Amino acid sequence: MKQSVKIIVSGGGTGGHIYPAVSIANELKKRYTEADILFVGAKGRMEMEKVPHEGYPIKGLWITGVERKLTFKNLLFPFKLISSVWNAFWIVKRFKPQVVIGTGGFASGPTLFVAAKMGVKTLVQEQNSYPGITNKLLSKITQKICVAYDGLESFFPKNKMIKTGNPVRQDLLDIQSKRVEALDFFNLDPTQKTVLVLGGSLGAREVNKLIATQLEFFQKKGVQLIWQVGSLYFDQYEQYHQNPGVQVHAFLNKMDLSFAAADFIISRAGAGSISELCIVGKPVLFIPSPNVAEDHQTKNAMAVVDHEAALLLPEKDKDQFEKVFGDLLDNPLLQAQLSENIKKLALPNATKLIVDEIEKLIGDNS
Repeated sequence: MKQSVKIIVSGGGTGGHIYPAVSIANELKKRYTEADILFVGAKGRMEMEKVPHEGYPIKGLWITGVERKLTFKNLLFPFKLISSVWNAFWIVKRFKPQVVIGTGGFASGPTLFVAAKMGVKTLVQEQNSYPGITNKLLSKITQKICVAYDGLESFFPKNKMIKTGNPVRQDLLDIQSKRVEALDFFNLDPTQKTVLVLGGSLGAREVNKLIATQLEFFQKKGVQLIWQVGSLYFDQYEQYHQNPGVQVHAFLNKMDLSFAAADFIISRAGAGSISELCIVGKPVLFIPSPNVAEDHQTKNAMAVVDHEAALLLPEKDKDQFEKVFGDLLDNPLLQAQLSENIKKLALPNATKLIVDEIEKLIGDNS
């Protein structure tokens, strides 16, 4: 039996950082049943609730990002950074991990920086096609960087990079067999096409506003809607659930059935979502959020669109929605092409490949 290991995982802020972190931890638990895994997150962020729900302990750092305008929060940032580095030092010192893993988010910077300076092996999992400043800085001191896209040599040392892909839910690997179950679960009409709208766990304000203006268009086209509006916007859009063929959900707990029921998907372009959509293999229209660091969602989407594997509608061009999405609905050849091409980009074994690299680092410590 493999030896017990002690590992720190730091990632959070959004589901896109939390899910890969938990997925990696779960795979480590499979390989090392006695593994002692501690999460480090940012106080007040969703990981402080989600991670314990997954069965792992977590410690919080007083850290936030830097806003692009002069605010009181920005004035506090130096104090938060010093506090976080100091607390991360004591967490690492007391826990004595063999490896520290960062999946992005505010807390991963101080945690991995301190661990590397203390001589602990570290690994960064970069989900996006355009890395943020934290991972760019960490790349100089970490041992390994697991990436999901080609062409990142201009950001990271080539000899440290391993292309693994992003962790995805394993229940998405065989959604074709779940079609009948999915239609029944959502009480959908099997004679009509279904559009799935995804805006992330919190929701996407501009996507929701757009969809609300297009309900008549969807009805005219004879398609039914599974619309995930997010927890922040459910009260505002719940009323539309009364419309024929429209389902409004704050969350979609059964994502495998959501994808299995869908014929078309409208989505933001977070890295984790894209990795799952490649596995799912349905025609996708990306509406990237322009309000993220370095506009990385647009860059993520373009990495797929450039392979003729999805369509892109910038938020500023949303008045073109009916034309762009209508053309897709009316073009079976384009639908087949997008489905075939996006499947070619899938990397379904990402979690196992990442943990393979972690095992090598553990071995180096043995």
